[in-house]
Amino acid sequence: MESLNIAIACDHAGYATKEELKPFIEALGHTLFDFGTHSEASVDYPDFIHPLASAVESKQYDLGIILCGSGNGVNITANKHQGIRSALCWCVEIASLARQHNNANVCAIPARFIGVNLAKEIVDAFLKTPFEGGRHQARVDKIPVK
Repeated sequence: MESLNIAIACDHAGYATKEELKPFIEALGHTLFDFGTHSEASVDYPDFIHPLASAVESKQYDLGIILCGSGNGVNITANKHQGIRSALCWCVEIASLARQHNNANVCAIPARFIGVNLAKEIVDAFLKTPFEGGRHQARVDKIPVK
C-alpha cells in the first residue's frame, strides 16, 4: 500500500477513538495531521471538520478520517464542501464500498457506537481500498458540484 497523507479530526465524543487511531494509521506507513480537537472538553464539531474538509478538498491531504458520537454531524458538515464525498462507515464492508463505488475521500466514524478495534478495521479498509472507476465513475460524475 502506498503511503498517503491523511487528515484526522473529531469532536469531544470522538477524541478517545481518534487518539487510538493515530498511532495505528502511522504504523500503516501513512503521514497524519491532526486537526483536533485535542481533549474531551465539549466542542462544536464544525470548528474542526470544516478545516479538514477544506484541506482534503484542496488536495493538501489524500483522505480524511472524522469522528463524532454518531458520525452524522461530522459527515453532514464535511459533505457541505464541494469536493468532499464523506461516507458514514460503521462496518468494514461499508468502508470498502464507499471507496470502491463512491470514491469517498472522507470516512466518518460513529465513535459511540463502535469499538476501537472495529474503528481500526474500518480505517484500514478505507485506506487500502482503491476506487474501481468504470461504471462507478460515471455515477460519481453525476454528483453535482457548483
